[in-house]
Amino acid sequence: MRVMGLDYGTRTVGVAISDALKITAQGIETIERKEENKLRKTLQRIEALIKEYEVDTIVLGYPKNMNDTVGERAERSLEFKEMLERRTGLTVVMWDERLTTVAADKVLMECDVRRENRKAYVDRIAAVFILQGYLDMISMNS
Repeated sequence: MRVMGLDYGTRTVGVAISDALKITAQGIETIERKEENKLRKTLQRIEALIKEYEVDTIVLGYPKNMNDTVGERAERSLEFKEMLERRTGLTVVMWDERLTTVAADKVLMECDVRRENRKAYVDRIAAVFILQGYLDMISMNS
C-alpha cells in the first residue's frame, strides 16, 4: 500500500504518491477545477488515483499561519479532510505545509523553469514536499 500527499488550493490540488516501501514521494498530477467550491470531480479523481495506486493513507497539507494560528485556508483544508474521510473511508493526516509552496517555487526557479510554466508544477511539487516530510517522519519513528 502507498501514501498519497495532497496540496489543496483554491483551484488546484497537487497530488504526490509514495513508492510501495513508503520511502520516497513522486509528484503525479495537478487536479484543476474552475471554481473553488466545485469539488465533485476533484474528489472523483482522487478516488480513482487511490484505487489505481492502492493508497491506504492520505497526507493533506495544513496551511497554518506563520504564527501557528489557524486561518481561513487551514479551516477549508480541515473541511476538505472531512470530505475525503467520508468519501474514501481512509485516514487523512494533516501535515504542516508552511512554506512548501515557497520551497517548490524556489526549486522551479533554480531549474530555470519559466515563470509562466511554474504554475503548472508548483502544487504537485508542494505535494511532494508535504508527503516526503511525512514519510521521513514515519521512517524515523519506526
